Amino acid sequence: MNPPINPPINYETMFRLDGKIALLVGGGSGIGEAGAEALAANGAHVVVADLNFEHAERTVQTITSRGYSTESVHLDLTDPSSVQSVVADIVKKHGHLDIGISSPSINIRKPLLEYTLEEFERVLRVNMGGTFNLLQSAGRVMADQGRGSLIAFSSVRSLVVEPGQSVYAATKAGTLQLLRGLASELGAKGVRANAIGPGVIDTPLTEPIRKNAEWYDAYAQKTVFGRWGKPFELAGAVVYLASDASSYVTGTILFVDGGWTSMDGRFTPPL
Repeated sequence: MNPPINPPINYETMFRLDGKIALLVGGGSGIGEAGAEALAANGAHVVVADLNFEHAERTVQTITSRGYSTESVHLDLTDPSSVQSVVADIVKKHGHLDIGISSPSINIRKPLLEYTLEEFERVLRVNMGGTFNLLQSAGRVMADQGRGSLIAFSSVRSLVVEPGQSVYAATKAGTLQLLRGLASELGAKGVRANAIGPGVIDTPLTEPIRKNAEWYDAYAQKTVFGRWGKPFELAGAVVYLASDASSYVTGTILFVDGGWTSMDGRFTPPL
């Protein structure tokens, strides 16, 4: 009988990111902040990038206080030259870039027929254009070095939509398709590209909903847990997709939505 084949990975360390360099854009608050802290705690050196440099610095201070490796940088995701410059500086300083993550998004909630062209272009510029800028700049580096993990935040809105969410939902579906296309193009070069699909998460982006008790509760009840998620509950997905634990995962979306996309309606029928 042939001897068993041992897996070429240590299960005790498969989620570890020691020696990895990660660029996380939007790390100054919310889901990005939690992701940055989790990556650093698992051994990565995290470059926390944000349009608001003070917020990035605050995240870095938190990570540093826990004894982990990090640095902050100002980055405008909608400016290709800003993204290219930051990526180039990381490679020059550290020699490689292993993880690239785009988390920022904006949302203008209003009926499609009331959207102005400026509003439409603004949402696309941040959510799609910004993600494109990071995926392209970081993807080129990773393709050349023959390894890397690219992650961007999509949403449950990539699958389901409600009134006032047409444009935002379109960008989230588009983000997923960008990643799927990139996964097909860069897989042979050792680069993976995946999306994370949050449900309702308490972040600055959802602040308007929090101010409306009826609206907030309706969303909570749409989940199987009857509550909103917290940013830290996305951190595990970030680490998983960044690490060797997901070495055979690419071109897909990992929903972290409290069962939102598995529920049919908001009424529980008598059984």
